[in-house]
Amino acid sequence: MGKFFSALFDNLKILRLGDFIDIAIVAFVIYKGIKLIRETRASQLIKGIMVLVAFMYISGVLQLNTVNFILENTLQIGLIAILIVFQPELRRALEKVGTASIRKLIKINEDVVENDIGEICAAVSKLASTKTGALILIERSTKLGDIIATGTRMDSSISQALLVNIFVPNTPLHDGAVVIGDNRIKAAACFLPLTQNNSFSKELGTRHRAAIGVSEVADCIAIVVSEETGTISMAINGDIKRDYTPANLKRDINEILENDTSSDNIKKSKKDKMFPWVVKKK
Repeated sequence: MGKFFSALFDNLKILRLGDFIDIAIVAFVIYKGIKLIRETRASQLIKGIMVLVAFMYISGVLQLNTVNFILENTLQIGLIAILIVFQPELRRALEKVGTASIRKLIKINEDVVENDIGEICAAVSKLASTKTGALILIERSTKLGDIIATGTRMDSSISQALLVNIFVPNTPLHDGAVVIGDNRIKAAACFLPLTQNNSFSKELGTRHRAAIGVSEVADCIAIVVSEETGTISMAINGDIKRDYTPANLKRDINEILENDTSSDNIKKSKKDKMFPWVVKKK
């Protein structure tokens, strides 16, 4: 053990200040790269590539020559494939580097705070009282960069007045979804994928089906206000609960985000306890 620490100390003595700066820069670039990938569903593709690399290594160890040959030749053109697959993300990253200030580049994301939830629920209550249709998404661990790209970027503070104004009928941004995350209104008028599940009630309109659809592919919270009835609904994990009151909506959102803070994943038992009255697929 003494020899180990002695060797470690000797190695540390030859390190220069420039070496520490070099390591810090590389670590920062890797961190921002991982963060950029997590902001879209492209993280699933990265996992797939890692699985292929693991299979290639295992096939080499087990001398599965044909499999190893195919995987090696596939991964040789992997860089070109990555550039093609991640072209939108790479373009947005370069645009961000070119236009953002140093402060924005090093900013660390924060969770939606309770005041923001209060503003969101107050806006939903106002929209419901006037039967103004609305669709609001709150990001969780899966970022919605690809959905944000379909709408109009805003990067605005969260306020009841702004949210209500966005959904006023016949205004440029009213048709589509608002995306909220990192204590900001990130975008409005965003397009969402509709659920392909036809077993839900026929009473659910396009907004509700879009909310269910996006909750099937991301772990966001999707809040819907019906323009026909003023009913407040919330979709999560491919299910939807209807007939919310503003108070109940705020309570459930707080519970979900508090669980996210204490654990990376919500256990199924906790989800079932939170949503025992979910509209089941018929």
